[in-house]
This record gives sequence, C-alpha cells and structure tokens, in this order.
Amino acid sequence: MIVKMEKIEHIGIAVKDLEKSNELFKGIFGKSHYKVEEVESEGVKTSFFEVGPNKIELLEGTNENSPITKFIEKKGEGIHHIAFAVEDILSEVKRLKNEGFIVLNETPKKGADNKLVVFLHPKSTNGVLIELCQDAN
Repeated sequence: MIVKMEKIEHIGIAVKDLEKSNELFKGIFGKSHYKVEEVESEGVKTSFFEVGPNKIELLEGTNENSPITKFIEKKGEGIHHIAFAVEDILSEVKRLKNEGFIVLNETPKKGADNKLVVFLHPKSTNGVLIELCQDAN
C-alpha cells in the first residue's frame, strides 16, 4: 500500500489564554493569525498562523472537560500534537491500524479549518499525539 501522507499540515500548541498567545506568536512570526474558530464538540477554541507552507494551531480549552484543559493541567502549555495532511484518511486509518497503531477515533470527525480528523494514540507513537487531516470538501 502506498503511503499518502503529504506534509506536516500543522503543529498544535496548547495554551491557557488564546488572546495573549495570539499576541505572543504575532511577535514571533511578525504577522497576525488568520483565523479563530471554535470546535464545540471538542471544547476548544483555535487560532491559526501561516508559517511558510505550514501552519501553527493554538488551542485553548473552553471548558473543564476539554482535552486541551486536561492536557494543560497535566503537562502545562506546549506542543499538543503534530498533524499530517493525508489524501485519503480512511485508507490511512486502515493502513495504520494494520501496522499496529492505536487509532483513537476510527471514524473521521469534523475538526477546525475545514478538516476531517483522526488521532493516533501517543502510546503507539513514541509519546506524540498524531493527527491525520483531510480537507472536508
């Protein structure tokens, strides 16, 4: 089977305060974020910066049960996940499961930035939460 991971789509960074972090990263990148979006089903508010051909996604939990809120409580602010763009998310899920990776959600769900997303458990990826992204078009 041919692997169809296209590129690093974005790196997700968990933050306590999205507004403050937007200003911080604006200073780092020399430009403002291009989008703020809330994904209610995940209890997260996101902000995106374009950095060359890639993106940085800042994530703020919107409630105490949000995975981002829990992540920050446990590990503090910082890199939360690395997302890879894929051509065919269902084929990639099947391939990765066959390779022995633990898939957290086999059925793609709607994520931020008009993407369908699936996550791989960090236990099977050397401690890194991996997100697979496919355009929802």
